[in-house]
Amino acid sequence: MNDADHRPTASRVMRIFSARSCHFMMARSWNFFIVARILREIMSEAFLQSDLPFPVRRGKVRDVYDIGSHLLIVATDRISAFDVIMPNGIPDKGKILTALSCFWFEMFGHRVAHHLVASDPVYYPAELKPYADQLKGRSMLVHKAQVVPIECVARGYLAGSGWKEYQQTQSVCGNALPAGLQQCGKLPEPIFTPATKEESGHDINITYDQLLTRVSPSLAALLRQRTLTLYSLAADYAASHGVIIADTKFEFGHMPDGSLILIDEVLTPDSSRFWPADTYQPGHDQESFDKQYVRNWLESQPWNKTPPAPTLPDEVVQGTRQRYLQAYQRLTGRELNL
Repeated sequence: MNDADHRPTASRVMRIFSARSCHFMMARSWNFFIVARILREIMSEAFLQSDLPFPVRRGKVRDVYDIGSHLLIVATDRISAFDVIMPNGIPDKGKILTALSCFWFEMFGHRVAHHLVASDPVYYPAELKPYADQLKGRSMLVHKAQVVPIECVARGYLAGSGWKEYQQTQSVCGNALPAGLQQCGKLPEPIFTPATKEESGHDINITYDQLLTRVSPSLAALLRQRTLTLYSLAADYAASHGVIIADTKFEFGHMPDGSLILIDEVLTPDSSRFWPADTYQPGHDQESFDKQYVRNWLESQPWNKTPPAPTLPDEVVQGTRQRYLQAYQRLTGRELNL
């Protein structure tokens, strides 16, 4: 055999190149598949419960720890609807809620006292340092306060339970309204519609007169005034960013000196109805940046709104996550580093 027999022919070179290219492409495809699978698994993981060695009270979404002089609020990725916690959560939801609440606390800080002390674990007490990985981005160190057991709701538009009550009585929580209003229509002026704060089960809408049987007249007046003032400030700001705040709820508490402060979460997709202004049209349900997307899916299921709730499908989970992120981005003008 001469040397020419050992030289690769053009066709042999092409066969070798094609085989190696195929192996390379297969490897790339396999690596891409692995990366995509890992990303899907990461995206599907929701932080459903914190685990810290301190006395804790777990709510529908938040784990509240007593650390002595302060409370630590940890926002999980749990989501509830119709006062029932869903079996699966919304990835990063707790971080979005915390970031948005901190944004509003900063905005309102010069107008109303609030409970936020810090939201960066760097500034937390030493005993919390070992748990920084759990706490980063989804926790708030706050002042202790005696909670006023009233949900302070402000409504600027006629939706949800307000719309249902209006159809029956032409009023909402004792607030008489004009005839002829439409579903999701703007009210002549924002109204205060308090509700009881129940430990379990559904909160109950009450009238202002009923509120007066639960708190003093001076406190009732202050709750109404602060609720409507905060709502109006937030609604005006949101409107300039293309978002309608249809309604929202606030919670308040008393400090040891008797002063009233704003507590809990503030103006998040969990506590508010956020609608995109560019698609708003009264007369029907609106597109939203809140958990109405979850409620709508649940309403289409054969479920009686008592535990256990059905598992949310992936498209509802990811659709809800995207809506919460859109709310944060539109309202703050920032990208959230998750």
